[in-house]
Amino acid sequence: MGDRAARGELLGWLAGTVLGCLLVLLAAGQAWVRVLQESDVTAPTGGDLAPALTPLALAGLAGAVAALATKGLGRRLVGLLLALCGAGAAVATWTARDAGNVTGWLRERNVLQSVGGLPWESLSLWPVVSTAGAVLMIAGGVFAIVRGGRWAGMSARYDRDAGKPAGTSAKPEDDRALWDALDRGDDPTDHR
Repeated sequence: MGDRAARGELLGWLAGTVLGCLLVLLAAGQAWVRVLQESDVTAPTGGDLAPALTPLALAGLAGAVAALATKGLGRRLVGLLLALCGAGAAVATWTARDAGNVTGWLRERNVLQSVGGLPWESLSLWPVVSTAGAVLMIAGGVFAIVRGGRWAGMSARYDRDAGKPAGTSAKPEDDRALWDALDRGDDPTDHR
């Protein structure tokens, strides 16, 4: 695979994985239930019903960034963590939609009417969005495990000894000469 194709694959992976994390994050902040009776209780969001959604989405975003900064086995491990975050988001989405979970949440917030409970109906859009995001996170993690070893890591120019010929290292005398040039007012980087 050429460098251009690998870079395109990496960018496509990054876009899909980040999109999945953002979908879960967006869905977690939206109402998943509509309360059908006048009440002081606000409709619960996905994050209310499944508090793990937001942290899992944020961990997925951090994992996507970490995958860019790692190579080889490190990137595969990050891919595994991404897949696990996606699986956790899928499970959290599933449990959030449970009728007992919703009824319990509403009952806790509406003590005065807890005997009869509050009538409610499920809104299907946001749980579907969260599920789609979780699937993208899982796919991104698996893809990073399988194909991540072929992607280039961060540039070597950020390494400590980048730009120096092989086998050479900075010597204290060279550093001293640079400081002496600065003290004289010379620009030690100007090689005219």
